Amino acid sequence: MAVTSTTASEGTLLDQDFRRLASDEVVNISEEYGGKVLLIVNTASKCGNTPQYDGLEKLYQEYGDQGLVVLGFPSNDFLGQEPGTEEEIQEFCRLTYKVKFPMFEKVTVKEGKAHPFYDELAAAAGTYPTWNFHKYLIGRDGTLIREFSPRTQPYDKDLVAQIEAALGS
Repeated sequence: MAVTSTTASEGTLLDQDFRRLASDEVVNISEEYGGKVLLIVNTASKCGNTPQYDGLEKLYQEYGDQGLVVLGFPSNDFLGQEPGTEEEIQEFCRLTYKVKFPMFEKVTVKEGKAHPFYDELAAAAGTYPTWNFHKYLIGRDGTLIREFSPRTQPYDKDLVAQIEAALGS
């Protein structure tokens, strides 16, 4: 029998509980977003890649009705580029980039100290985030499709093609 990647239905990769950013509400990623195409991104407010928030929000708006959900996870792992409180991060994202895609609690994503969710993403992808705005694309079945470097812009033709293929567009 062939070995398969971890899937949401098996309850491991996406079976993670996170607090919504600046909130007490806890959601299970698998329960809340199972069956959707997910673009998981570790974010930061004071990074050269921060303007990617704009493109990520546009992707979420453009493809959301077809089943894409962008999930943001603020992280202060790279040169302290996300130093604020969750409330400050939320305000910055909403006011500066009009972010409406789901954002979650601040996490650690670097190898050796990563949140278990990022350990599992890295195991599936073969790499931990190398900087802010590293992207992991997860299919409707909960399997990792591909990871994209922080330099990959949200509207990169390959990323968009992968999203559209995953959505069945």
